[in-house]
Amino acid sequence: MKWLVTGAGGMLGRDTVEELARRGEDVTGLDRAALDITRPDAVEAALAGHRPDLVVNCAAYTAVDDAETDEERALAVNGDGPRNLARACAAFGARLIHVSTDYVFAGDAGTPYPEDHPTGPRTAYGRTKLAGERAVAEELPAASAIVRTAWLYGVHGRSFVRTMIDLESRRDTLDVVDDQRGQPTWSADVAARVADLGPHVGRGAGGVLHATSSGEATWCELAREVFRGLGADPARVRPVGSGAFPRPAPRPAYSVLGHDRWRQLGLPPLRDWRAALHEALPLIRKESPS
Repeated sequence: MKWLVTGAGGMLGRDTVEELARRGEDVTGLDRAALDITRPDAVEAALAGHRPDLVVNCAAYTAVDDAETDEERALAVNGDGPRNLARACAAFGARLIHVSTDYVFAGDAGTPYPEDHPTGPRTAYGRTKLAGERAVAEELPAASAIVRTAWLYGVHGRSFVRTMIDLESRRDTLDVVDDQRGQPTWSADVAARVADLGPHVGRGAGGVLHATSSGEATWCELAREVFRGLGADPARVRPVGSGAFPRPAPRPAYSVLGHDRWRQLGLPPLRDWRAALHEALPLIRKESPS
């Protein structure tokens, strides 16, 4: 297959291009400078020029707090952009994997959200990402898959894990939120799962799938595990409530996602978050600025 990855300059986009190349796939990655997905003409030209069999959309407006006052721009990227891609894929006979987020849910559940749970975003970012999901489902229902992920960290770019690595050497103690639960997820694991999924899209696999690590943790528990992996005392990380760090966009209290669809496709869910984190830590530290 020929693959085209949009948003290839971001954390997940870079990992996806690297994973596909490692597997010997014919892959082209386009970053934001090379392809603005908000422009229908640019999207059509990209597909006409590259003629991919499968497009992976990693392009997104991810500034959660900024979206509260910049929803129009966020919607252009997160809603209109996926529609442009889906329409172009339909025109050129390509399939599409679109990456979405846990923020499409209300974040107030007590058990993992199944893939078909009713959505109910409480932030501008979540609303715009849900608009993108609906656009893909409307424009390309039989040849697309929506992959939701959450709490991403990786070797490339900024993340909570990278911040904790940096602060461990700078702070004696650290206050970290302990009343938000989710699934810390290594972007390289998501990229591998996207590569696994690609050949099945439009051939028995489609709809919504959740690509997050198994297990769950709070931000405080994640920070303590990072410290533990660095050989530091995890007790230096102190739990606090969300009120200690007010943000323009409310964070979901519960962002744990269920993984039943992978089992239906004969694929295991992603591995436990701790196992992934301890493999990723030395790689992230190696790439961290001195």
